[in-house]
Amino acid sequence: MSGIATARIIDLHAHAVLEETLGAAGRFGPEIGIDAQDVPWYRVGDYKLIGVRYRGSPFMDPEVRLARMGAAGIDFQMLSPNPLTYFHYIPATEAIAFCRRHNNALASLVNRYPDQFAGAAALPMQDPVAAADELKRAVRELGLWAGYVGTDTTRPLDHPDFDILYQACVALDVPLFLHPAPAGVDGPKGDPNLLRYDLNIVAGFAGQETIAIASLIFGGVLERHPALDICISNAGGAIPVLAARLAQAGQLRPWAPDHTRKPEAFRNSLRRLWFDAHTAEPRALDLLAELVGRDRLVYGTNFAGWDQPAVDELSTLGVELAPNARRLLRKAH
Repeated sequence: MSGIATARIIDLHAHAVLEETLGAAGRFGPEIGIDAQDVPWYRVGDYKLIGVRYRGSPFMDPEVRLARMGAAGIDFQMLSPNPLTYFHYIPATEAIAFCRRHNNALASLVNRYPDQFAGAAALPMQDPVAAADELKRAVRELGLWAGYVGTDTTRPLDHPDFDILYQACVALDVPLFLHPAPAGVDGPKGDPNLLRYDLNIVAGFAGQETIAIASLIFGGVLERHPALDICISNAGGAIPVLAARLAQAGQLRPWAPDHTRKPEAFRNSLRRLWFDAHTAEPRALDLLAELVGRDRLVYGTNFAGWDQPAVDELSTLGVELAPNARRLLRKAH
């Protein structure tokens, strides 16, 4: 634990692509290659990501990652699944096989670099019982520190079927991280308007995060599991600007549950969640901090992604939020 205990900057939004997982989901892949024009591609099912070179990059090469972390001043990262490989909509058999191989490979990687990396487990959400079982295996046998799943699954996040997973998180005393994936990778295609201008990622992710938070609060997940810690990516999407409207709906709309009808009830529930601080708008982060408190924010970069913050933006916020990461990951002294 010495690595995270002394780390000045802890990054909890850092995805990894693992060589050992290629082909682990059978016909769904993943598969990686380069075309005749030397353009790299990465295939998941019928979805093909063109132009992102994973091999030799920080996503796949830990030494390249460490060099980039050093240049950015990041001391420690929790590595998480690639959002393209959540596989929440494929048959459960293939999803379970993929998650097991992914988590085995991730544990092997982080165990080689215990002072720089920890890992979060991929979980087969289409089978909640299997997801809970895999989380138990990943934590107890492999030494991973959290669960990590997509915001879009075969069931809403407040569905009672997921209570077995939430109970497992509490029993194991580990957090659960939620992060979106592009609609249509292996599930429903979503709004076709989001296929233009990368809106699937730029705007669609924010929508998924906001819906996830609303589902958790309105659906009573936090009421049923008062000791559960869930962390949402990208400063909660549109939550900083929509929280007041959601709170109003939770008080006044006919469907509003009893637990959100009291004044301040929605905001009190919001303060139960955690949020990674990765956002391009500092004012949105300030508004989120005003809503939930800076003690519920952790640092995240989407490391090596297209929207990773510039190096000169890292140090102050990263240092400030490091103690929060230690608390969320149960590594505080």
